[in-house]
Amino acid sequence: MEAVGKRFRSGEMFLPEVLLSAEIMHKGLDIINPLLAKSGHKGIGTVIIGTVEGDIHDIGKRIVGLLLEGNGFRVIDLGVDVKADAFVQAMEKHNPDILGMSALLTTTMPNMGKTIDLLKEKGLREKVKIVVGGAPISEQFTKSIGADGYAMEAGSAVELVKKLVTIRR
Repeated sequence: MEAVGKRFRSGEMFLPEVLLSAEIMHKGLDIINPLLAKSGHKGIGTVIIGTVEGDIHDIGKRIVGLLLEGNGFRVIDLGVDVKADAFVQAMEKHNPDILGMSALLTTTMPNMGKTIDLLKEKGLREKVKIVVGGAPISEQFTKSIGADGYAMEAGSAVELVKKLVTIRR
């Protein structure tokens, strides 16, 4: 899936091919995961992802999640229209390395900042690296809400998450 992400980013592969690759990867993971569980293998890290409150778009988030899983991460997908409280509860329950938030609608982008503010209020912000993504997201917006990084597309999101997990440890 790492190669798929690179090929997708460079335009050599397209969305249907990525989704087919992900489907095949999941069939392989169904075989491998029980063996990994027996061996005690923990994976690279844990990532919580979700589309923020008010937004129901998730194709980009799903692709990022699939690519992360294919690269050895445990991914907890909270789905769409995720309230700040739900992100906080998932943080408390799973203690992830990375929290990823997605938005496609500009009207929902402020909910990323609200989630980060709530994490600060609960004393959880310093325990996680936060990445954001979606078509309207920019580097400037990312900095303005206090996130640690953003990726313009799925392939670079995997590279960003790998880098941030390395920095965190």
